[in-house]
Amino acid sequence: QVRLVESGGGFVQPGGSLKLSCTASRSIFSFTVMAWYRQAPGKQRDLVASIRAGGQTDYSDSVKGRFTISRDARNTVYLQMNDLKPEDTAVYYCYTKAGYDYWGQGTQVTVSS
Repeated sequence: QVRLVESGGGFVQPGGSLKLSCTASRSIFSFTVMAWYRQAPGKQRDLVASIRAGGQTDYSDSVKGRFTISRDARNTVYLQMNDLKPEDTAVYYCYTKAGYDYWGQGTQVTVSS
């Protein structure tokens, strides 16, 4: 069993930055992948960024060059979001696959002037 807890969401103006954190209830060292998804109202949940155990990262085209996913050596994965746009407004979810699929409860990010 793995519990994921996100934090760092909030309200920001266009062009601003936020850093999301996802802390797992145990070491993520052995996790194959950790990722951030987002879901806007009325839309499906989409992959934003992922990081594999070997450190390889992938990003959706919509956030490349603006968002950076990273992880520490213990149990936290981060999403640094720069140059935020109104279309980035969504609930952001942390995800990992450790035998089963695990999701966090989500954190709201609102980008608006």
